[in-house]
Amino acid sequence: MENKTIENNLSKVPELTLVFWMIKIAATTLGETGGDAVTMSMNLGYLVGTLIFAAIFLVAVVIQIKAPKFHPVIYWTTIIATTTVGTTLADFADRSLGIGYAGGSALLLFLLLGSLFVWHRTLGTISVESVKNPKSEMFYWVTIMFSQTLGTALGDWTADSAGMGYGGSAILFCALLAVVAILYYRTKISRTILFWSAFILTRPLGAVVGDFLDKPLDHGGLALSRYSATAALLAFIVACIFIFPHRPAKLAH
Repeated sequence: MENKTIENNLSKVPELTLVFWMIKIAATTLGETGGDAVTMSMNLGYLVGTLIFAAIFLVAVVIQIKAPKFHPVIYWTTIIATTTVGTTLADFADRSLGIGYAGGSALLLFLLLGSLFVWHRTLGTISVESVKNPKSEMFYWVTIMFSQTLGTALGDWTADSAGMGYGGSAILFCALLAVVAILYYRTKISRTILFWSAFILTRPLGAVVGDFLDKPLDHGGLALSRYSATAALLAFIVACIFIFPHRPAKLAH
């Protein structure tokens, strides 16, 4: 009876620790290299790549929602699925549909804020610690998918259209994340707002780092193999999952 009570007080998402953010950044970088590997290296194109990763994302979300409790492998598989579909979807909208980086970023920001608004109006909170049932999980994963897609478009916008390059963009997003960290430790600003701010900012950081790793030298990248970069990032994530403890977050009261 006591164990069941403890489980009922735990969320379906992990506790926010340094390891969580390490894996999150690695996963977003993997999303960029993995997405580019399918759409560019395999020459399947953005539409086909999006359809492939969207199918994987839907399967992963269903498995995650049906899982009776938090499981790190299932959770991070679903996160990786959102990063890959976010990469190909943003590239498809920005390049194939001709919306452009600025237009794509604006549209995705609107969808992200709309998702958070509907989530809050429906359940009264957007705190990740409240994610414990299928309805809250559905809002959580839809919001994350929008944030991952926005992050890709935003990273491409700053690196390409704004002319900051991959290095300059990485410094920008690292600086913004540092500001969020300072606000977390030095102010009483809503922890939920700061979490979503950090969560969103890690995606463009991962996007520009991923591009820096696999883009050609004449585009400012290192021209590394997309396959080897993706494999190395995946190995790092798997090692973090199995080496470090992962506890579910306690439910908000």
